[in-house]
Amino acid sequence: MKSISASLTKQQSDILYSLYQEPFINQRVLAEMCGHSLGAVNRSVKELIKNGFLDEKCQLTSLAREIFKEKAPRNAIILAAGFGMRMVPINTQTPKALLEVNGETLIERLIKQLHDVEVTNITIVVGFMKESFEYLIDEYGVELVVNEDYAERNNISSLALAGGRISNTYILPCDLWCGYNPFRRYELYSWYMVSDLVEEASDVRVNRKMELVHIPENAGGNGMVGIAYLDACDAGIVRERLEVYAADENYNDRFWEETLYGKDRMFVRARVVHAADIVEINTYEQLRELDSDSNHLKSDALRIAADRLGVSVEEITGISMLKKGMTNRSFIFKSNGKRYIMRIPGEGTGQLIDRRNEAAVYRAISGLGVCDNPLYINEENGYKLTGYLEGVRSCDAYNEQDIVRAMKKLKEFHNLNIQTEFTFDIFEKINFYEKLWEGVPSIYRDYEKTKKDVFSLKPYIDSRERSWSLTHVDAVADNFLFYPGEDGKEHLQLTDWEYAGMQDPHLDLAMFSIYSFYDREQVDHLIDVYFGEDKCDRETRIKIYCYVAASGLLWSNWCEYKRTLGVEFGEYSLRQYRYAKDFYRIVMKERS
Repeated sequence: MKSISASLTKQQSDILYSLYQEPFINQRVLAEMCGHSLGAVNRSVKELIKNGFLDEKCQLTSLAREIFKEKAPRNAIILAAGFGMRMVPINTQTPKALLEVNGETLIERLIKQLHDVEVTNITIVVGFMKESFEYLIDEYGVELVVNEDYAERNNISSLALAGGRISNTYILPCDLWCGYNPFRRYELYSWYMVSDLVEEASDVRVNRKMELVHIPENAGGNGMVGIAYLDACDAGIVRERLEVYAADENYNDRFWEETLYGKDRMFVRARVVHAADIVEINTYEQLRELDSDSNHLKSDALRIAADRLGVSVEEITGISMLKKGMTNRSFIFKSNGKRYIMRIPGEGTGQLIDRRNEAAVYRAISGLGVCDNPLYINEENGYKLTGYLEGVRSCDAYNEQDIVRAMKKLKEFHNLNIQTEFTFDIFEKINFYEKLWEGVPSIYRDYEKTKKDVFSLKPYIDSRERSWSLTHVDAVADNFLFYPGEDGKEHLQLTDWEYAGMQDPHLDLAMFSIYSFYDREQVDHLIDVYFGEDKCDRETRIKIYCYVAASGLLWSNWCEYKRTLGVEFGEYSLRQYRYAKDFYRIVMKERS
């Protein structure tokens, strides 16, 4: 049976499905129903009769009905693990799958459409805000599979977790609004769905044979909808590739569609739909366009921005993710011909940062030319609105000219000797972040020894002569912003003052170094650039080494806390822990 059904062409399969839906009238009507030319229908019908799939009256035979039964969809896998980062500011409170359109959530509508064609065995791969999906188990009898790596890997890892379930399976993303039901009770071949809309971002195009051919980047291809159907035969190929790709770090940022390619084209057929029939919702504005009354459009962040700028929420446009920050999710938008940035604190940030202190820092440094002056800052929830610096770029930690200018700016700030009422105690913060683990042991086997070693450096630090003033604490390269001024020159300022407090300003050198992944030689060079003609004495240099070790453990503990919230930082967290160990050893060697 499998060899016979596999021999059917796409035209023959489409004709069989059309005749399953409506009785045969004539070949012209059949051609209109299946979307193929009259000549192709004429040839295909003759072959189907010859091979026993149709009788002389063009009715389905028992052989054809067996194929329908063999190829029928058995289950579905919905991929819903990702952040949906482009959905700012909505995604701070709601996963994209649970967005509401016309009174119905996206994922519930998809589930109901699957149920309508008797596909009730549904697996949902979740990750971000996974608890939000739990109710679907009782409501619809779905099964949840949790992707713990959703923050670091793309959806190829999500599908791999459910790979063993793929066989006569619908695979679909969670962020689609389907105006009509795209699923069917019967499928006769594997396909991948694309739209008839040309998109530059797509790298496939449908050719005359209804094949999905790979095309060069930005060449303009058919929009990739993301829904696919895999019959048992093709599912086997995908399962094997998923297992291989999921184990290969080179595929961490890839989409599952990588498994469908054979040389220069997909090995499954194309199914083309009208772009207006199935809408992928990626942004706030796409949701607003589809349903202007959606409850999820009621964003506090946008309301605050609109009120502060004296405009309506509808006049805020061009909303997009600025970057995936380590602490916050910031988005950029347009209003009155200008661009602005709204910062929304990330997961668990309220535990990490005192927003009243942050606001006090901005008041202390306002007008001194060292920072961006907020148009709005909320001391309760951490929302912050600032103007967007056009043409801005971050400091390149490996560009000598940038380093020199950044260290000059940093030293100028330190020399202001600004005083505040609160302190950033690095050793106290190490303990504080550890407490946030709530009794869960460190992921590092030698953590207790490493911590003991780092804390043994505190007496040395305390014995050194130190100035004491407002310190940035998060003085990493990304927070030094170069931008063109009205005078035609490139200016420089420091941003992100969330962790700032009273400290030894030399701590900022350690912070710049570890975020830039500097080795010892590069750390020494940074110190030399900062001190310049003043020169750095040996004892102060060792003190800064101590800060490197302590800062490494600090941010390692910070990463471990964020990890409990499902936020991973990959190499960054591992490198910070290494700084704690490596620079402790350097200090011990230098002091011996």
